[in-house]
Amino acid sequence: MSKTVLITGASKGIGANMAIRFAESGYNVIMNYNTSVQSAILLQKSLKESGYSVIAYKANVKNRLEVDLMIKEAIYRFGGIDVLINNAGVANQSLITDISEQEWNDIIGVNLTGVFNCTQAVLPHMINQKSGSIINISSMWGEVGASCEVAYSAAKAGVIGLTKALAKEVGPSGITVNCITPGLIDTAMNQNLAIEDVTAIIDETPLGRIGTTDDIASAALFLASEQASYITGQVLGINGGFVV
Repeated sequence: MSKTVLITGASKGIGANMAIRFAESGYNVIMNYNTSVQSAILLQKSLKESGYSVIAYKANVKNRLEVDLMIKEAIYRFGGIDVLINNAGVANQSLITDISEQEWNDIIGVNLTGVFNCTQAVLPHMINQKSGSIINISSMWGEVGASCEVAYSAAKAGVIGLTKALAKEVGPSGITVNCITPGLIDTAMNQNLAIEDVTAIIDETPLGRIGTTDDIASAALFLASEQASYITGQVLGINGGFVV
């Protein structure tokens, strides 16, 4: 029987690559999206035409009612959720003195509260089946902080703390909880960065390049696999050695 994965923020970038890789590995895939409707529908169509079991589901992870409905639909369609990947995220670059209360709430809401909402909604099912894997996508800036990204860094640091605490709480139920902290990844979210900033990061990265979405998807597949069944509460940095 195929396992089922729910990936939030799966319409583009890292999330889209994970949706493709998990589908190719035989998983039923629920692709969550919110605003990127066209990208999500096109990806769903492409994967379905290739014979994969995929559904795209629109839900704002900040909205608990929408999240609860998404989880219920996933369980109804596929009988359960074996893997939850909390990937949905938004970023904002500005001085802390320039961040509005609304911008702060949006960034914390998607990047941290969204993780809480999806995790709390799926846990009763995982606890009942005595198994499951939760993979949270944080950031290296959650580990070391980034100037002009205070809200984003704070939210991603919160995801790391949530991961470690939750791993201890649900381990007795056979559930693993781990965190991936990507470095600079070649995605649309980072295409607005100045070339000199990208070059500076590459120059400080021992492996001398930025990461790819495939680098992150490969790690997520491993953490979701049986080979990682004794790994929990861990923070896996995929940053080319930028943070060691």
